[in-house]
Amino acid sequence: MDSFDKIITSASENPALSILVFNSEGELEWVSNGFKKMRECSPVKGDRPESSTVFSLYDSEEIKDSITACIKERHPVNFICEIRTGNGKSKWIKAFVSPGLNCADHPGKFMAIEVDVTAFRIKEERIEKQFKKMKEIARNLEKANQLLEEQKEKINLQKRTIEDEQQRSEKLLLNILPFEVAKQLKTKGRAGTRHYKMVSVVFADFKGFSKISKTLEPKDLVNILDGYFARYDEIIEKHYLEKIKTIGDAYMFAGGLPLSNKSNPFDAVLASLEIQHYMNTLNDARVLQNLPVWELRIGIHTGPVVAGVVGKKRLAYDIWGDTVNIASRMEQGGHVGMVNISGVTYDYIREFFECDHRGKIDTKNTGKTDMYFVNRIRPKYSKDNLGMEPNDLMINLINKL
Repeated sequence: MDSFDKIITSASENPALSILVFNSEGELEWVSNGFKKMRECSPVKGDRPESSTVFSLYDSEEIKDSITACIKERHPVNFICEIRTGNGKSKWIKAFVSPGLNCADHPGKFMAIEVDVTAFRIKEERIEKQFKKMKEIARNLEKANQLLEEQKEKINLQKRTIEDEQQRSEKLLLNILPFEVAKQLKTKGRAGTRHYKMVSVVFADFKGFSKISKTLEPKDLVNILDGYFARYDEIIEKHYLEKIKTIGDAYMFAGGLPLSNKSNPFDAVLASLEIQHYMNTLNDARVLQNLPVWELRIGIHTGPVVAGVVGKKRLAYDIWGDTVNIASRMEQGGHVGMVNISGVTYDYIREFFECDHRGKIDTKNTGKTDMYFVNRIRPKYSKDNLGMEPNDLMINLINKL
């Protein structure tokens, strides 16, 4: 038995292998039982082929060309392809085609061995589908992550916008209301009124404002007032005082609220002296330029008030009581360029300031009230020659009150 016969015999014993033998013309000369079982048909009667060729077994032109090359060039080839069985089923096979059966008894013979790899192919396709699905899921996740990042950026932008708006709103609210009152509105949604036993109320008003306003364009008039009041804002903030409101050319502020303290008469007087000094300096310059001067009167009174926010629209912090009325009378009874205070305020600050008694003035509900001009800080307590700035001794003594 030669090698060819040995291969045929061995192949016949393995039904899982499909083996076929063909000649150099591609004509089938023998097929194994495994071939018949795999393909569910037979191109031969018994062991003799009829008219089938190896080329008729495969639909792919590429495979046919590779088999032709194997025959001509006598080199082995292998391939994987899909076939249709005699019953119309689809199967995947892996084939090995080899020349070299040129023995004495079987010259020019070629052998093809086919293995059914359908199960592996199905698994491979399943894995490939799973892989494609995973890739699609990964792409979708990547898109989802990208969308999430974009949404996150939009949310962060909206958050920053909201925070900016909140900051602007809070800043606007603080420009309208004292910090403690604004905080109460934010946390509780409302801010009521409160009684204070000791508050220093200050009115500053320009004498002859109507006459000045006639000589200026409305826009210029408002710009000048805005410049003056902006400087007043800086001064009173430095002295821990609270701006209450402006009414035309009148500027009203107070000390000792919304947080109570005992230093408010001193704070109010110090701020008032600084404001008058600022205006007097400006007026000296305007006289040299032959411009009309803005003569300011300032009046101060210290006493109890009721303060708070009333209403629900156009919120404003305001104060009420006889103390407000008396402070207004102190301003009306004062002189330009001077700080006029009531006797009550004088009793608080007399140790630290040089003052001149001016007599009494009628005030609503309280009869006659003493008035004093505040000239300056006493030299003992002054840090500067003008008597405008308190020294450490005065500051320490006031802080101990």
